Amino acid sequence: MIPVGLNLTSIGVSSAWWLESARQAEAAGFGAVWCWDHFLSRGRKDSPVLECWTTLTAAAAVTARLRVGSFVTNVMNRHPAVLARMLATLWDQSGGRVDLGLGVGGYGRELEAYGIDFPQPAERTARLEEATAVLRRLWSGGPVDYEGRFFRLRAAWAHPAPAPPPRIIVGGEKPAGARLAARVGDGWTTNAADYERLLPIHLAELETHGRQRADVAHLVALSLSREDPLESQPLVADMAGVLSEWQSRGADELIVNWVRPADLPLLLDSAARAGLGTEA
Repeated sequence: MIPVGLNLTSIGVSSAWWLESARQAEAAGFGAVWCWDHFLSRGRKDSPVLECWTTLTAAAAVTARLRVGSFVTNVMNRHPAVLARMLATLWDQSGGRVDLGLGVGGYGRELEAYGIDFPQPAERTARLEEATAVLRRLWSGGPVDYEGRFFRLRAAWAHPAPAPPPRIIVGGEKPAGARLAARVGDGWTTNAADYERLLPIHLAELETHGRQRADVAHLVALSLSREDPLESQPLVADMAGVLSEWQSRGADELIVNWVRPADLPLLLDSAARAGLGTEA
């Protein structure tokens, strides 16, 4: 079976719930836990929201096998040099169990509230492309010089130097994102509903840049329905069958999106029935 991870909600939950959920996910055989990179809820603005990377660091510390990653980090939220240092340190602390999901972001009110710039999509796309260059150069250890439109490095050293470095998984729910992932990503993640529509665009861009399909992992995000009973949904009723289906459709990994506290027990039970623990 292809690996499957859980995107545990970071909105309206406690750190204690998040970390215990990560422990339970590992015990059930899930391959990864993922965390949103938001500062504010899109619903009630006073809802508590856990910060992504401190939460993932704590989750890595209380697990032994589970991978941790952002789903996905907004490129505007942190300077890529700072992000590179954060990821390299977490890579060192976790034994390499970290992935960087990276996207251009789309929630302007959140950034406005925090005084963070929110340029037009074309500029955010260009920033992400430069950010991947900064990240990869700094993960070499240095010294690094880089002169870009948005970011500059001068004799920059960065240790630890992760080898192999964390995967950069580009979030792309539109044609431009699918192309961007093909150009600069180690992986591409998009919603299940958009995958087959965007796949030809992504593959064509890979070919244009001389890359192979095997060069970019495809992580399909499958959202649970909020209208149908959870126990009757295919992922819960037959997790092994859903994983097999998505593998045949071209996915390399699956991410269960927006897992809330009420969802977790049934997902853990489904994983047990699917035999995920025996696959780990």
